[in-house]
Amino acid sequence: MGALVPSARHGSKPSRPMARRERPVFSLSDDHAMSKKILGTHNPIGREVDVKIIFQVVEEIFQHAYPATIDGVLHGTTQPHEANIEALKLEENASLAFDGILEGLAYIIHKVSCELTCKCSGGGDTHSTIAILAMLSVYKWDAKLVLSLAAFAITYGEFWLVAQMFATHPLAKSVALLKQLPDTMEHHASLKSRFDAINELIKAILEVTKRIIEFKRLPSQYISEDQPPLSIAISHIPTAVYWTIKSIVACASQLTSLLGMNYEMIAATTSDTWEMLSSTHKLRNISDHLKTELERCYHHIQEKMHEYYQMLVHLFETTQFDNMKINRGMIYIKDDLLPLEVGTTRTRASIEVLRRKTVLLLLSDLDASPEELLVLSHIYTESRARPELQYEIVWLPIVDRSRGWNEEQEMKFKALQAIMPWYTLHHPSLLEPAIVKFVKERWHFSKKMMLVTLDPQQGKVACPNAIHMAWIWGNLAYPFTISKEEALWSVESWRLELVVDGIDHNLIEWMTSEKFICLYGGEDIEWIRSFTKLARSVAQRAGIELLMMYVGKSNNKERVQKINDMVTAENLSYCLMDLTSVWYFWTRIESMFYSKMQLGKTIQEDKIMQDVLTMLSFDGSDQGWALISRGSFEMARAKSVIITKTLDDYTVWEKDAREKGFVPALIDYYQQLHTV
Repeated sequence: MGALVPSARHGSKPSRPMARRERPVFSLSDDHAMSKKILGTHNPIGREVDVKIIFQVVEEIFQHAYPATIDGVLHGTTQPHEANIEALKLEENASLAFDGILEGLAYIIHKVSCELTCKCSGGGDTHSTIAILAMLSVYKWDAKLVLSLAAFAITYGEFWLVAQMFATHPLAKSVALLKQLPDTMEHHASLKSRFDAINELIKAILEVTKRIIEFKRLPSQYISEDQPPLSIAISHIPTAVYWTIKSIVACASQLTSLLGMNYEMIAATTSDTWEMLSSTHKLRNISDHLKTELERCYHHIQEKMHEYYQMLVHLFETTQFDNMKINRGMIYIKDDLLPLEVGTTRTRASIEVLRRKTVLLLLSDLDASPEELLVLSHIYTESRARPELQYEIVWLPIVDRSRGWNEEQEMKFKALQAIMPWYTLHHPSLLEPAIVKFVKERWHFSKKMMLVTLDPQQGKVACPNAIHMAWIWGNLAYPFTISKEEALWSVESWRLELVVDGIDHNLIEWMTSEKFICLYGGEDIEWIRSFTKLARSVAQRAGIELLMMYVGKSNNKERVQKINDMVTAENLSYCLMDLTSVWYFWTRIESMFYSKMQLGKTIQEDKIMQDVLTMLSFDGSDQGWALISRGSFEMARAKSVIITKTLDDYTVWEKDAREKGFVPALIDYYQQLHTV
């Protein structure tokens, strides 16, 4: 590890830098008296501070404060960048949440700020540093550092705010006059090296602070503070915090000393720049050392994560006596709390509630759609009235917590959890990182919601993804195994009941009465108007009652809602008024394709897959389309041009319609159009 040149006294002449004897980075730890004094200020009471959020705001202050050129400040030409303005707009909502985080902290930050501005100017960096540590005695080491940094950021930000605005803003000009900032800025050329040195030291301070915060984010599942390598690493943190706060004190002292300086004073204190550079060098060495310790910790975590990962692989590859070992391995392996919670009632439960039951592991991130959860909730709630359906759903929120966890994510998690009537993991922090890795690598979870079936006997995977079964057949798919999926498809065919299921009560009634039914979609309003008018005219001429329903499009809610309103207002036909029903209609059809693929079927050999693909192509096209059916098996479907041409030519195939039936004759005619 590199060594550090000790700081010179204020106003003293520096000796040649290369001749100085460098000290070890953590040499203070060998100074028993000073080490004892630092640790003597530490009396934490367990209060948690969201240091990451506060640190983000502090970084913003330093980023916006120091100008690109001091000339720009002097002549009033420094303007906020457009990107910064946009960032401020985006941060308006976040500031409300930040207010709650700072509750109770603003006063202590103000006290530290007073210590920095009022006492540091008289020298005595060590005394002031110990005084600040004493003020912050009840906080943990990372919080001490971040709160001290926040206190300095206020002073630093105010200095540059006035400096940047004094040439153009009357209030800033008056404040600047009292602080004698114009005199300071007049000698900006002589001061530039000083400002640059302060700025470089601030960068080093921020770097060390980031390292220390990073230690707090290490997953406790795999690394313990009372065992190496983390125990060794954190033993250095008090010293690192001391030196970093000492550097903050030095920066504050430098900034305060600039107020009211004349040229002679500036010239007399050139050694101060060397002190800044010396402190910067020391903090960079400390940062490098902490980085090395972090790398050791991450290596240890990777090893432990690999062990857990291999344990999961082994559990699924070997015979189990019951389903509980795998349930514990995938949900929560310890017995120290109740890891499950029913989202809608906030009732806690142990993993024992899953014993000898089919378990459906619901895998999703925090962007699960309301439609998915609403439909799944309906299926699950329906199952609770049927004792023979012995299954439980458990939501595992798949979140990469290595990137941190913020208030927005917490709110999204709580909002999703609150609408789930099944078991959920009490909090994402309980989920082992190795489980996240396992479901991504072994079960190929990426973004889309999955429902992995674990059998009730051994907890083995009975279906890698039962979500498609759930969408297509609901609780008829119980126990949601591959064999059940195969059995359901073995008796299924391409018919209207499969296409629409119970999506709308009108459709159920029409199918039961063997009415002529027309489903149509697309988003061309003029085509919809002309098509519905033409279809009603042809139906009247054919002497049939044709009941029509607009089923929308899968990926444009606003447009579908607008068309629904138009269809209803102009009395063109029925429509799926609930947009969730529109989503469910298309999701079921898409699920049929994925379900078949999961069973190894191919488009070339499977008739249902071919028909499903045709429907999906309709939805993916900009054109309108229609499906006309009577009963279960008479179904004609075509895109707008073909179906419109076929109905326009009704007089050509009218005789066939009376002899064969309306739908078979329609099919025969548009097939002829395809061959022409």
